Amino acid sequence: MRTMNMASILGALLVSLGSSRATADEKKEEKIDLQVGDVAPAFESMNDEGKTWMSADIVRKKIMVVYFYPADFTSGCRLQAQNFRDSMNKLADKDVVVVGISGDSAMNHELFKKVEKLNFTLLADEEGEIAKKFGVPVGKGGEVRPRDAMGKPLLDPDGKPVVLKRGVTAARWTFIIGKDGKIVYKNTKVVPANDAKQVAEFIDQLQKK
Repeated sequence: MRTMNMASILGALLVSLGSSRATADEKKEEKIDLQVGDVAPAFESMNDEGKTWMSADIVRKKIMVVYFYPADFTSGCRLQAQNFRDSMNKLADKDVVVVGISGDSAMNHELFKKVEKLNFTLLADEEGEIAKKFGVPVGKGGEVRPRDAMGKPLLDPDGKPVVLKRGVTAARWTFIIGKDGKIVYKNTKVVPANDAKQVAEFIDQLQKK
């Protein structure tokens, strides 16, 4: 009886372990693929001012542009941010809020926003949790040595070049969330120089309908 009981127990454990592994594999392989018409996921994070920012405060009140980008202070990301900065007055007049998200920390964002004189919110997504909610591919983190608007390296109080590290590196994807809380636009092949312009043109067409 003891042998049979032990065998039964071992068998049950093996079945349980196999089931657990299958469940873990399923979760690992599960990919989010948001499409136009889907309800946008709710999210919150630390903004460039070190304060908690929640999408629930914006959704269903304004149109929200959510753009994911690889890193603060890299060339393409600077150009993309500058173009959104220069478009913000017109976008704000259309009741549009812009949110930039990357794997940088809130402190990185604060510095990036100051140097580039950005007039919209940046959110920290150091573990890529927000990106994953939108199905945005996320890779390993990295570091960058930031430069000012004149191309000179930013220095710390000791006169050494500043090095900014980020937790993850997200792909460059852009979404627009309508006032009904649903995704109305998705671009997975963003060209930094064209993003703000394409977004503005789409919103123009959207509001004409």
